[in-house]
Amino acid sequence: MPAPAQHRILLGITGGVAAYKAAELCRLLVRDGMDVRVVMTEAACRFVTPVTMQALSGQPVLTDLWDPSIPNAMGHIELSRDRDLIVVAPASADFLGKLANGLADDLLSTLCLARECPLLVAPAMNRQMWENAATQRNVQRLHQDGVAILGPGSGDQACGEVGMGRMLEAQELHAAILAALQPRLLAGVRVLVTAGPTFEAIDPVRGLTNRSSGRMGYAVAQAALEAGAQVTLVSGPTSLTPPAGARLVPVTSAQDMSEAVNAEVAATDVFIAVAAVADYRVKQSSAQKIKKSDQPLTLELEPTVDILASVSTRPDPPFCVGFAAESHNLDQFAQDKRKKKKLPLLAANLAQEAIGAQDSELILFDDAGRHALPRAPKIEQARALVKHIAALYLARRA
Repeated sequence: MPAPAQHRILLGITGGVAAYKAAELCRLLVRDGMDVRVVMTEAACRFVTPVTMQALSGQPVLTDLWDPSIPNAMGHIELSRDRDLIVVAPASADFLGKLANGLADDLLSTLCLARECPLLVAPAMNRQMWENAATQRNVQRLHQDGVAILGPGSGDQACGEVGMGRMLEAQELHAAILAALQPRLLAGVRVLVTAGPTFEAIDPVRGLTNRSSGRMGYAVAQAALEAGAQVTLVSGPTSLTPPAGARLVPVTSAQDMSEAVNAEVAATDVFIAVAAVADYRVKQSSAQKIKKSDQPLTLELEPTVDILASVSTRPDPPFCVGFAAESHNLDQFAQDKRKKKKLPLLAANLAQEAIGAQDSELILFDDAGRHALPRAPKIEQARALVKHIAALYLARRA
């Protein structure tokens, strides 16, 4: 997701083999139109040169606390004042220790101590160094101090060993930085999201379900977290990892999901029903596996509970957002659904284009009309949706 040109990042690089990944990270940030200033420690210069980082960032690279080119020799003050974010990648064990204990003996550690903007660090070190009790104490203190820790990951290390301590890849750090730059439009708002399919048992081994991957619901939960919301994610069966920071409530059937939503909705400000809930279930499921035979099998189906309608028609409902996946007549069916369920906002797309896809198109329907979001990755669609939700929700509260 390209970031506006006004985003200003200070990229700090400390000593470690993973410094080569900082070059790719810098390239990705500059590609997105960001203003990137690079500050390197003396040890970092042994792994990647300032010339490389200057070529990638398009700006002089700073390494010296006493650089005479900085006005009043106040680099630790001047360099961070116009930045939206400081990212240190890689962050060595030594540097984490400095940050955790307020030590400042070079330009990078000093400006981190004097900063007024958020700080993200991406640890990179040998697995024993990462697992060392001192490192873990330092990481815990940094968490408590509000520093965001990105990673580390697990895998092959330059020392030839395998384990935790690898710095995240440049693309992963790039995504985390974009997330950190999102405006906190829903700060403190309690958001409940449903996601994924439901599974309605026919017998102990078979059931009725659908092709929903859950990606859109999980992306909406991630976008709401980025916007500062307190997020509860009620999810049907998926293979996805829940967004860090969301409280996960796993469910299986439509009835399970309904009960979970009812248990949460009284303490909810915004309810976003993204889940592809089964419309029907077997009226009488079998306790034993149904044996195959040559004869036709007839199953009697009954409607499942309409979770969104049950919430939107409460005496004092939260701000409700629905989703509609249609195969045809998208606008008509979406508008009809929004009016029938009395929703202030409904997001719709064509099921055959969206289910299982990494990206999608969304059309938003509200009292003001129709708003089309162009095809994009689902996290970008989710961020645009959350911004639209925030505008409508905050206007209603005003």
